Amino acid sequence: MTRATIDGADIRVPATILGVGLGGFVDGILLHQVLQWHHLLSSTNTDRIGVKYYPVDTVPGLRMNTLWDGLFHTVTWVAVLTGLALLYARVTRSRGRLWRSPALWGWALVGWGLFNLVEGLVDHQILGIHHVRTGPHQLWWDLGFLALGVVLVLIGWAVQRRASAVDVRAPERR
Repeated sequence: MTRATIDGADIRVPATILGVGLGGFVDGILLHQVLQWHHLLSSTNTDRIGVKYYPVDTVPGLRMNTLWDGLFHTVTWVAVLTGLALLYARVTRSRGRLWRSPALWGWALVGWGLFNLVEGLVDHQILGIHHVRTGPHQLWWDLGFLALGVVLVLIGWAVQRRASAVDVRAPERR
């Protein structure tokens, strides 16, 4: 017998994974491609781990950065697919109710915020392989990225806390 409801705890992990993937897509599409502020390896001339420098103003450097951006996008795409697959497995009826649920979008915001925090701490601060925006104020851009991550986690947490259980047996209203 299928359970009658899905609560926030049932979708916490899949929605968070979905949020990580979506947050990665926003970073990759907006900051890497549209604004072109950085690429995955664009600060390896000043990194902390000794990765060969691939300057983005040369064709070979841009090719290598584009390759690594593509690998990054592949990982974020897999995260989105994983989150969706896990959600699909947990909710077998009334999926429309789930998509309207604050629990789903709250946990997705938590995931996006966690993406910013992990990526900002690991890639920007610990490894130093790239920064949000290089230049004289790059630390402030990096700290802003981390602050955005904290804000997204807090907003997501607040949103999911106000969510009620989703009745997955009730028929969809048209």
